[in-house]
Order: sequence, then structure tokens, then C-alpha cells
Amino acid sequence: MKILIVSDTHGHEANLKKVIERVGPVDTFIHLGDIEGHEDYIEALAGCPAHMVSGNNDFFSDFPREEEFQLGRYHVMITHGHYYGVSMGTDRLKEEALSRNIDIVMYGHTHRPEIDIDSKVTVLNPGSLSYPRQWGRKPSYMIMEIDREGEAHYTINYIER
Repeated sequence: MKILIVSDTHGHEANLKKVIERVGPVDTFIHLGDIEGHEDYIEALAGCPAHMVSGNNDFFSDFPREEEFQLGRYHVMITHGHYYGVSMGTDRLKEEALSRNIDIVMYGHTHRPEIDIDSKVTVLNPGSLSYPRQWGRKPSYMIMEIDREGEAHYTINYIER
């Protein structure tokens, strides 16, 4: 199973279109917020089941602020992260995930990619495809793959501007 995870496109989908063309068909698409009114276009572009949440710039969005669902054997929670103060760290987000028996929690908002795996919960952030803020400032996205044994693997990927 191949999952494409993105965040913080902020109404600029050129890089998202490049990524979808590059990675080929995916089984599930996840957008972690700050879509800014382009949800119909993004869902059509993804061409597969999509999970999307609203971000702090999605003022008129009907998307939920978070969602829980299963990916393979994993109980997943997605959120933009601003309600959990992720700009100051992920402790509150991890606590919430643990209280709900979440295996993998995904967030955006910081525009910085992250993979934090520990024995209790995995925390993922794909960074931003439009306005990256990490060192080098390359637009980023994440691929999650669940192998035949049901194990999840994660890669942060970058595109040139």
C-alpha cells in the first residue's frame, strides 16, 4: 500500500501536480491542511481515496480539524497541528495521540518535515510543498508504504524548485 502525504500547499498546486506525476498511482492521499479553497481540484488530481483536514488558513473549509482512520493495521490520526501548539514542539500532540491509542499521528503547520518514531507513537510531518521552512528550503512531501508483512516505512522526499 502506497500513501502520499502532503501539507501546506496554500493554494499553489504546481508542485503537488509534479509530485503526483512523479510518484505514480497511490492507494491513499493525505493532505494535512492549509489547502486554501482548492480541495476539489486536489481531490481530482489525487485520483484515489483522500483524507484532508482544515488548517489555520482554511477559513471557509468544511473539512474537520482532525480525523482518525485505519491504514492497514495502524490507527492513524491526522491534524494540521496548530490546535496542539506544534510550532513549540509535539509533546501535546503525542499526549493526545497516546490517549486515543493512536499508532501514527500526522501533522503539518510548521512547514518542516519530520519523522519521529518511538515505541509508543510515530509522528510524521511531510513539510510544505509550497513554502518550505527547513534548512535548504526545498519543497517536501512524504511517502508511506505498508509492505506485505504489514510494516510501515516512511521517506521524506524533496523536489527542486
